[in-house]
Amino acid sequence: MIKIEGNAKINLTLDILGKREDGYHEVSMVMQSVSLHDTLTLSKTRRDIFLKISVPWLRADERNLAWRAAALIKERCGVKGGVRINLVKRIPVAAGLAGGSADAAAVLRGMDALYDLQLSEQELCELGAELGSDIPFCITGGTQLATGRGEVLRRLKGCPTAWIVLMKPRISVSTAWAYQHYDAEGAERHPDNLAFEQALEGGQLSELPPLMCNVLESVTVKEHGIIESYKEQMLERGALAAMMSGSGPTVFGLVRTKTEALHLANHLRRQNSEAERQPDIFVARTAGRGTRILHR
Repeated sequence: MIKIEGNAKINLTLDILGKREDGYHEVSMVMQSVSLHDTLTLSKTRRDIFLKISVPWLRADERNLAWRAAALIKERCGVKGGVRINLVKRIPVAAGLAGGSADAAAVLRGMDALYDLQLSEQELCELGAELGSDIPFCITGGTQLATGRGEVLRRLKGCPTAWIVLMKPRISVSTAWAYQHYDAEGAERHPDNLAFEQALEGGQLSELPPLMCNVLESVTVKEHGIIESYKEQMLERGALAAMMSGSGPTVFGLVRTKTEALHLANHLRRQNSEAERQPDIFVARTAGRGTRILHR
């Protein structure tokens, strides 16, 4: 049996450079793992794949990325046996936090350990890229610059330790929809990833907030104004920065300490307690890895 964690990610920067011939968008973005995670337990079966998810309404069949990751390993590595996957979800769905990709990354690494396949990290990432652009990052994690369609990674100096308050409104945003509706002329500002990388080298958390930027806010915020409201609430209560992650709708606030993060989260819960649809709020910290085997 293998027990493994798959961490969520946030985008510290996100820029779109144009449309590719293969239909994807060319991106350049700094991604960061955070400690909010899903937990997966994998055990061998004779042949088939079985997936059980703690969220009953999520698809637990071949349409799920975790199931597809197991099937891909079986096919490419000639694994005759199957796997039973028990998935405990904590990362919210369709939130801009790569929850599905984190689960697929965990299954790839977990299957490698369960069947002693001895795949290299590069081989795992190549398999992951066939399923989704964020999966290679979710396998390796930490602080990385992602280019291409998001699967070309270069590790950066780790982000200074920080605490993150995540606030997800009770809406979902399709990544495909956000990219399809992106118009470069509609984005008032684009990130300077070189400057951001240099700021990381300096090692001072205070240097990062002025350089954080996500061009997809120009799409998602127009459709869901609550995102801007959440950002304002975080900044008013002292967050160093507040920004949407990925295609949204999750907003994250950056603070220095766990105490500050807990105070901010409690304030946000009180401030939004009478909302018709209260947001989901989580406290996490920056993390240096994507997947982590807990038990084998």
